[in-house]
Amino acid sequence: MTVTQNTKFTNFSRFRNILKSSSTEQLGLKIAWTILRVGMGVLIVHNGFAKLADVQGFATNVVGVIGLPYPVFLTYCAAYIEIVSALLLAIGFLTRLNAMALLLTMLIAIYFHLKAEGLHISPLEMASLYSLGYLFFLINGGGAWAIDALLLQKLTSISQPVLANDQ
Repeated sequence: MTVTQNTKFTNFSRFRNILKSSSTEQLGLKIAWTILRVGMGVLIVHNGFAKLADVQGFATNVVGVIGLPYPVFLTYCAAYIEIVSALLLAIGFLTRLNAMALLLTMLIAIYFHLKAEGLHISPLEMASLYSLGYLFFLINGGGAWAIDALLLQKLTSISQPVLANDQ
């Protein structure tokens, strides 16, 4: 018997690393991880819709204050990240990539709040808490009960070596 490799899916090691989570077998941690992921995704969505409700206002009063180029374009980018990436994070699909996009928007929000308002705690605190949550998911992935885990399981089962008879 020889081992033949299913080469169709052997080049997905990087993709598997993106999907893979730091895992735990403790039920309580799996539940907490899932609640945190869903909460961090769902709670930010309204911010994206608020940006879309007044694109020019956000572009002028936030992106313009920071001094970034193309404020209207970046407003749309931030809004759709806060809607689409947040919902994908909530279901655990491509969790690390979506967490990275959301973390970037929150780091820009922190910079804006520091520049515009100084150490005024309330808005700075909220953006910082979101940032910490998104950093957690960037580092650890979506958890055991995420779509990423199902995809990883499927990719792993497809790319396993297959035993074949020499004939």
